[in-house]
Amino acid sequence: MAALLCIVFGSTLSLNTHATGLDTALSTGWMTDQTHPYIKTNFVITGQVDKQTKTVAAYLEVELDEGWHTYWRSPGEGGIAPKMTWDNSTNLHYVDWFWSFPEHFSLLNINTLGYKRHITFPMVLHVEELSKPVALNATLTISSCTSICVLTDFPIKIRFVPNDLISNDKAMLTYARAMSKVPKDSPLIENVEAKWDKAQSKLIVTANHQIGWTHPDVLIDGKSDQIQDATFSKPDIDIKGQTLTATFSVSSWMNEPNLLNENIFLSFKDGSFIAEKAALVTAGQAIHKPIAHMMLLALVGGLILNVMPCVFPVLGMKLGSVIEARGLEKRQIRFQFLASSTGILLSFWLIALCLMLLKVTGSVIGWGIQFQNGWFLGAMFIITALFGANMLGLFEIRLSSNTNTWMASKGDNSYFGHIVQGMFATLLATPCSAPFLGTAVAFALATDIPTMFVIFTALAIGMALPWILVSIFPSIALALPKPGIWMNNVKYLFGAMMLITSIWLLSLLKSHLSEVWLYVASVTVFGAMLIRVWLVHGYRHAVILCSIIIGLTIGASFINQRESKLLPPEPAWEALSTQAINDYVSAGNVVFVDLTADWCVTCKANKLGVLLREPVYSTLLSDNIVPMRGDWTVPSKKVTTFLQDHGRFGVPFNIVYGPNAPAGIELPVILTEDAVRNAIKKAGGQ
Repeated sequence: MAALLCIVFGSTLSLNTHATGLDTALSTGWMTDQTHPYIKTNFVITGQVDKQTKTVAAYLEVELDEGWHTYWRSPGEGGIAPKMTWDNSTNLHYVDWFWSFPEHFSLLNINTLGYKRHITFPMVLHVEELSKPVALNATLTISSCTSICVLTDFPIKIRFVPNDLISNDKAMLTYARAMSKVPKDSPLIENVEAKWDKAQSKLIVTANHQIGWTHPDVLIDGKSDQIQDATFSKPDIDIKGQTLTATFSVSSWMNEPNLLNENIFLSFKDGSFIAEKAALVTAGQAIHKPIAHMMLLALVGGLILNVMPCVFPVLGMKLGSVIEARGLEKRQIRFQFLASSTGILLSFWLIALCLMLLKVTGSVIGWGIQFQNGWFLGAMFIITALFGANMLGLFEIRLSSNTNTWMASKGDNSYFGHIVQGMFATLLATPCSAPFLGTAVAFALATDIPTMFVIFTALAIGMALPWILVSIFPSIALALPKPGIWMNNVKYLFGAMMLITSIWLLSLLKSHLSEVWLYVASVTVFGAMLIRVWLVHGYRHAVILCSIIIGLTIGASFINQRESKLLPPEPAWEALSTQAINDYVSAGNVVFVDLTADWCVTCKANKLGVLLREPVYSTLLSDNIVPMRGDWTVPSKKVTTFLQDHGRFGVPFNIVYGPNAPAGIELPVILTEDAVRNAIKKAGGQ
């Protein structure tokens, strides 16, 4: 169980008197605890009576303040499920409590299941005699949590005669809506099996859906002690055709779990579809995730990163390394390129380490999230500006003669500089999402920590592969043309690209700094560079650098203005909202969702190359199409939750919803005209 602080409050409550009649349902009224006002409850008798089964319909409403949540009947690794004690009631046989499908919560790497804001629990009261008074004398004990958990008791005291009840339309509608969210047996779910792998403590669930699965979630619980004492991980789900395979890791804090021959309940959710099935656990063996396949995807994805636009500014440094290596011995060439490869590997391990720490603490994890941090952007802006000026020959850091002598005696050959080049290239590559990369990264971030490091190592090897090949075959570097004027010209070109990158990084700081501080930062950095160049190289070089910076800034501004004139205005994007998606789809509309970020280069390519081009642009402006956007430029809990609900950990992410695709149709990372239009047609049922 989670080591969370639990505080138990008593019953210092304020409650409204209940009433009967056509307009007001019989209820306790909203009850609050003065010492814990973040939760309130209301127990309502709908007035609907089934005389054949001797039952009365009722429901419990719970409202929680922002940031608080309560729990499902099986709360997961921590938390306490709500419960009622009915022992002091009269003329009451028992009560059926129904539970809607819960949400996932994570705190300090502890995964729980529950509800937030407003939740309605339908209940059915089984009475003994309809003609005699029923005296409800119960106590509701409910836990509400943020970083701490608070247990609160609410008294439920209502007296009524079932035969004298008058049904209340509003209460019955609320009850019906709540029951519609409760998973029930469905004929669409077939061939459900649950296999127990005792050797690995894994439960493997398979189920067929006649319509097919899209983005399913599966939960497990049961009534036996073995099931209630067990903790089930978030499942690793694999879909092939209409068959779902969900693999759960099972643990127990009391003893070694053994689920063989246990009866369990399986709750399924796939978009708006919910269902529940019972199953008997039999012996079986887990089907291992094809890690080798994911490693291959990571290897290819890392290799493709070398030709993505994010890495272009570093190509000048790489090219310089290759050309300069022509005059070195093969042994030196090997070590230089191995140093660059080491830098790439260290950088990927550093990213994996940071993501591991975020994962352990329950924080947001994702590919490229460091670009959401203003300090990181500022540091990268300074580094790229310095590198750019250095490549243009306008800025040099000269070491003392003693330092140069020491390095020469140690045979350093600037290996550290090559390591830095590799790390720098990796950090600049993260705003790009290459094909195959999304699948590998999503698998890495969703799996256990050792496997995550294995996948990130494969990514690093893929990106470092060209340099590894040169280190194995140094003759590749020796076969290149001799250094000359052409090399300086190419170096100047990439130096200018590096300065353009620094200006782009500076523009990203607008989400973190006010316009005034943005100007102060740019003037401070570029001013310091100009002063340094003036003191070391004279005013002429300072004038050249100043002219280059001004020219690049004006050029970027001109291109931006030119682009805004050539491209049509953006569609009327609505803010991302899961509830709005459901409402639009229910009304027969198609919703195109675009999750993006200003620092995401692939997102920009998708927008300029597909979304703002015909015929996709006209399609997005159609009357029955609702364009919806989520911005991940800075941390956004709403966007992060949406990504994680779909098994994604980075942008771009595009998905299309419609009457014929309520669970959504995911689009590829790099959009194409046909992919977008076909998904919209399919979602709309055309």
